Amino acid sequence: MTRFLPALLACALFQLPAPASAAPADDSAPLFTDPVVATGKGFQIKRSQVDEAFINYSVSLAANGQSVPDALRATVRSNLLQRLIVNHLLLQMATEDDRLKSRQLADDRLARARSNAPSPQAFEEQIRAKGMTLEQLRDRMVEDLLSQRVLERQLTNGVTITDAQVKKFYDDHPTNFDIPEQVRVMHILISTVDPLTRQPLSPENKKEKLALARELKQRADKGEDFAALARQYSQDPGVTSNGGEYTFGRTSSIVPEFKAAAFTLKVNQISDPVETQFGYHLIKLLEKIPASRETFAKAETVIRDRLTERAAEDALPAYLEKLKAGAEIKILEPVEGQTAPAKIAPSPK
Repeated sequence: MTRFLPALLACALFQLPAPASAAPADDSAPLFTDPVVATGKGFQIKRSQVDEAFINYSVSLAANGQSVPDALRATVRSNLLQRLIVNHLLLQMATEDDRLKSRQLADDRLARARSNAPSPQAFEEQIRAKGMTLEQLRDRMVEDLLSQRVLERQLTNGVTITDAQVKKFYDDHPTNFDIPEQVRVMHILISTVDPLTRQPLSPENKKEKLALARELKQRADKGEDFAALARQYSQDPGVTSNGGEYTFGRTSSIVPEFKAAAFTLKVNQISDPVETQFGYHLIKLLEKIPASRETFAKAETVIRDRLTERAAEDALPAYLEKLKAGAEIKILEPVEGQTAPAKIAPSPK
């Protein structure tokens, strides 16, 4: 089933250990305090956890050139506290099977990230840039995946989507299943980006890369196997899993220079080196796929999942209120924006 409810599920638990308190000279009150700000059945949340969640949220925004406006800091911190509470409650309902599969999925994703990284050093740099060790990153991924898994199960339990509902959606939304003209290509990437710094190579080094791309083009034109050349020379991270092969349409997010070149080729024709922000590409057109409409048989599973998602999204607000109402949650110390301690009450019936 596709992932849904991203606004809730994108937030990890952010539970890092609080820094140790320094012992004051007079053995009185500690210099650092980390009060409990919320409690519920079987858990408590400290101020440092909310602080850590806010820092992580701010860092994620900064990566996209954004920041938390001062006027919204209080609201954001309050929402993060609520997310921490919900995650605690969901984790309490996890089964051993949930935990096992979440660990396996986290390990699979880390393995893919490692294999797709330009080098082992680059992979380690990416983790260090997040301010975490590999083990901390894995633990956070496992908890995030675990809460997602439990929430999806709880929200979809008892949801039944009939065959008639699926067919009606297909018939009522024909343009949703239009497939534009596509091309299937194989390519070789000669990167012009430093794998460690992610900065462009010098003009001299780029000339060397272009010369290599032209040499490979000549070898392919003389009959050498393009796929074998791709496996040997391509620096596209995906070459290990898909051989450098991609299928896409004119409206895809493929870089425009690559896309424009691919759609001008004839079947089995190999392009001259095409320069993009990633480097020099040699593109071989394998197939032109005319526009079509996806059949109901192929669309049925996706439609059923989407209708299930919609039902889950509709049920989410009431479910969260019910979940919190039965957990004896208390806010013991206001976070920014809260004026007084308060108990979360169930929604009116």
